[in-house]
Amino acid sequence: MSAEVALADGAARVLLARRRLAATGIVIGALVLVTGLGIAVGSADIRPETVWAALTHYDPASAEHIAIVDKRVPRTVVGLLVGAALGVAGAIAQGVTRNPLADPGILGINQGAALAVVVAITVFGAVGSAQYMWFAWIGGALAAAVVWAVSSGGRDGATPAKLALAGAALSAALAGLVSAVLLVRQDALDALRFWQVGALAGRGLDVLIPVLPVLVVALLAGLASGRVLNLFALGDDTAAGLGVRVRRARLVAGLIVVALAGGATAVAGPIAFVGLVVPHVVRLLVGVDYRWILAYSAPVGAAFLVAADVVARVVARPGEVQVGVIVAVVGAPVFIALVRRMKAVGL
Repeated sequence: MSAEVALADGAARVLLARRRLAATGIVIGALVLVTGLGIAVGSADIRPETVWAALTHYDPASAEHIAIVDKRVPRTVVGLLVGAALGVAGAIAQGVTRNPLADPGILGINQGAALAVVVAITVFGAVGSAQYMWFAWIGGALAAAVVWAVSSGGRDGATPAKLALAGAALSAALAGLVSAVLLVRQDALDALRFWQVGALAGRGLDVLIPVLPVLVVALLAGLASGRVLNLFALGDDTAAGLGVRVRRARLVAGLIVVALAGGATAVAGPIAFVGLVVPHVVRLLVGVDYRWILAYSAPVGAAFLVAADVVARVVARPGEVQVGVIVAVVGAPVFIALVRRMKAVGL
């Protein structure tokens, strides 16, 4: 019997390795394709040969070259990095809370950032994404810190259930504060509604570069946390028995989520569903090992967000739809379908 079990286990490993190899090819191909589309496709039609010429022989006197190099390329780069950050942040949030429905918003980051942007507009007169992003990042970080402080009380510390409940409660409270301010300040409402829906339009390297070092470091740290998240999946007691300092490890993971999701929110606004859906899609491709989930969540998240942005540019020509709307329209039914498959939500 043991020989039969070993044979079956070996066959399963081979099948999983083949599936991961196929997934690698699919993900790389999709990433290359959507990057090319992000540069070539927009609200205005530009011929492929003109796109290639702009990339290889840039002419600053050409309006089409300017649109490609100065607008579409930076926008695509921002979309790739924001999507990667949200994908990895969502995978870590689900792993550290052991909650398949978790996303960066579970730590209160989105609503904390929204309240901070409202304060920036109404109190400090901030205008534009370059000014909003610092307030958004600080607000998201402070909200996550409050969630951590509240959930850390008691004998067991910051358990997954406490994190989820504290995050939901704080998000609801902050959402109420945001609504209260917007009811009496029309200027804040007009400015916030475009930021809050999530967008890549108008986001260039000037917005990305200030947060780029933190995002890169957080991405690397997040990709290295797979082993700890695998141990968390076994339960806190088992993880502690295997040498994990549970509270410290959960705090570090939370800080990584804050850095990734806070930075992405600061750059592009609170884009929902990327951090929620992407880890589930990745589990279908590569299994439940978090070392693989994290590695694939970055490119899948990047490809997903840029693909949504390409759709956002063309569905309402000559205008554009905010990418946050497209992600929600696509992400909501996909996530419902994934939740209905118990295999997809098994952590």
